[in-house]
Amino acid sequence: MKSNFPRSFAAFLAISALSLAGCAQKNDTPEAVKQGVVRDLAKKFDMSKMDVIVDSVSFRDKEADATVTFVVKGGSASQGMSMKYVMERHDDNQWYIKSRSSSPEAGGAAGGAMPAGHPAMGGTAPAAGAAAASGSKFNLPPGHPELGQ
Repeated sequence: MKSNFPRSFAAFLAISALSLAGCAQKNDTPEAVKQGVVRDLAKKFDMSKMDVIVDSVSFRDKEADATVTFVVKGGSASQGMSMKYVMERHDDNQWYIKSRSSSPEAGGAAGGAMPAGHPAMGGTAPAAGAAAASGSKFNLPPGHPELGQ
């Protein structure tokens, strides 16, 4: 009697190969990208104090573009900082940060505006009388040389 072992084994191998090929696509999720960002940043930062939110992600082959917001635990997303990442899937099927850049919304305020209550940054008009007393259009400390001299 002839054995079906070789035919059964070949079928098993074919099904296994298809299953493994499908697993690579299952890692194309926002959660998998989040895990990669957290793992990579945990090497330099205490990520246990941060909430990480993947706002958007688009996948293409072994790369993904992701916008991620970081918020202090218990804070609101409007107080967070957004970053854009290019992620790369390595042979271990995990996502790793390839490059990053700040998004225009970084700092929690659209258009680069400062958050509410933030003190004015350089180049603003000084309090009345302060500039006149120093002869400067900027509010410089006493004894500071004029700018541009």
